Amino acid sequence: MNAVDLHGFLDVFFPPQCGGCGAGGTGLCATCLPPQSRCNDRLDSLALTALGTYEGRLRRAIVAMKSGRRDVALSCAERLRAIVPSGAVLTAVPTTAARRRERGFDPCALMSGAIAAAGAARERAGLVQVKGDRQRGRSRDARLRAMGRFCWRGPSVAGVTLVLLDDVTTTGSTLEDCAATLRANGAIVQQAIVIARA
Repeated sequence: MNAVDLHGFLDVFFPPQCGGCGAGGTGLCATCLPPQSRCNDRLDSLALTALGTYEGRLRRAIVAMKSGRRDVALSCAERLRAIVPSGAVLTAVPTTAARRRERGFDPCALMSGAIAAAGAARERAGLVQVKGDRQRGRSRDARLRAMGRFCWRGPSVAGVTLVLLDDVTTTGSTLEDCAATLRANGAIVQQAIVIARA
């Protein structure tokens, strides 16, 4: 049985449901995240565009994605494509190795790859989280002090304009940390795109 047949077989016994409201379908329905939804913000050194705020149905969908729902990640990638600048080179903010093993995938890397595969952008992978401390559960001050958690292990990005892609941002410290790492390697980083702004 190939992968397509397997998904069809599983859909019969476990019908796909929206990660936000549980309605029949797949991934994330238009009620939970309208196709034109977006909000703009500004971090210390980055322009930020989000699909919405981290609350209600969108929050539930992101929690479902972080719990292993690849279909939710792919639905979010479809919506993110609409706000990716033309010709952008995306760099996904990586999760820790432990979380990647737990979920079986890295949601941001999956979304970045899907956006690139659809021809909406190019992808440049190479950011690695070298310090495994998570931001969730930390105070605002602790989040803002957490710097130097990433390094670049990909091809040269000297002179390349990159757009960061993440799932959720709260204080923006993770995005700023990634941007600082990329700039130290010669990249130009002025923009970040996320699913939700907390």
